[in-house]
This record gives sequence, structure tokens and C-alpha cells, in this order.
Amino acid sequence: MTASGVRNRPIALAIFLIFAGLVGLWASFQLTLEKLHVLENPDAVLSCDFSIVVQCAANLESAQGALFGFPNPIIGLVAFMAPVVVGAAILAGARFNSWFWVTFNIGVAGAFAFILWLAYQSIFNLGTLCPWCMVVWSVTIPMFWAVTLRNIKVGAIRAPRSLRKAASTAYRWVPVITIVGYIIIAIVAQIRLDALSYL
Repeated sequence: MTASGVRNRPIALAIFLIFAGLVGLWASFQLTLEKLHVLENPDAVLSCDFSIVVQCAANLESAQGALFGFPNPIIGLVAFMAPVVVGAAILAGARFNSWFWVTFNIGVAGAFAFILWLAYQSIFNLGTLCPWCMVVWSVTIPMFWAVTLRNIKVGAIRAPRSLRKAASTAYRWVPVITIVGYIIIAIVAQIRLDALSYL
């Protein structure tokens, strides 16, 4: 591959996708272990249960924790393989067509919408903050922004020139956008749950 080809590949994005996917896989694996622990012993105190607010048990045992009829962490064990594979393929020299990036973006957007729904359910209906769930949220949020803004910037997602230019600028600010997202969730959790007093 030529030096130009290497420069044109989204190397930084690929590395981030691998990192985010591995972190998401680890969190999903830990949640799966905790779910199995609860199934074996319904009265067990889970390792991620720190207080009445900061805990995993309520989330895992709720209807929201098995939205499709099986534990949500199983979705994570499957879905977080995708960014790892995509990132590794890019580092290995793969170049994907626009349709692939759009399809991948749809999956990432679905994950983003799902974690936003889960965050809402956790804070407003279950009254808890699940530590491993929050790890999943923490990698899904920047992954959504990074993939979406990159796809608009390079034209994989068709958009007007002005929007592509805005996306190109915003792409450099993904870390800041991510932190703002974290802050918004933290503020909502603090107002609703007084979370800091339970840490």
C-alpha cells in the first residue's frame, strides 16, 4: 500500500473502534457473569452492587434488562465484536465501500439509541446507576459520534456540502462532544437520584 493510501485510511478511528469494542465486550461479559450469578443464587449480592442507587442487580432483574426476551448483555457480547473486527480490518488495509459504512453506522446508531433508552429507564424508572452498564454507555456514545461524523465528512452518508463541512469540524471535537454527553447524563442522574451521596 502506498503512503497516500495509508494516510487516507482512518487509522485513529480504527484504533478507537478496537478499544471501544474491547471495553464494551468486557463490560458485557462482566454483566453476563453477574446475571448467571443471580440465576444461580437469587439472593446473592453482586460485585457491582455498591449501594441502593449504584448497583447492577435491579437492572439485570428488570424487564428492561431483557428487552428482547433474553439478557441485554448477550446483545453486547455479539454487537461489540463488530467495531473490533472493523477496526482490525482497517488496520490490516481494508477499504470499505460507502454502503458498508452506512450499514455499520446504522448499527452504531441503533446501539446509541438503545443505550439512551436504557439510561433513561435506569435513571427515571429503576432509580439506579449500573456500573457496568455505564461502561457500555461510555464507549457507545463517542463511537456513535465518531462514526457518524466521519461518514458525513467523507461523503459515505450523502449530505449537503455545508453539513459535510460542519461534520468535518465537529469530527475533531468528538472528545469534547462526548464529555458534554457524559456531563448531561451525570447532571440528570444527580438531579433525579442524588447519585453523589451514594458513591
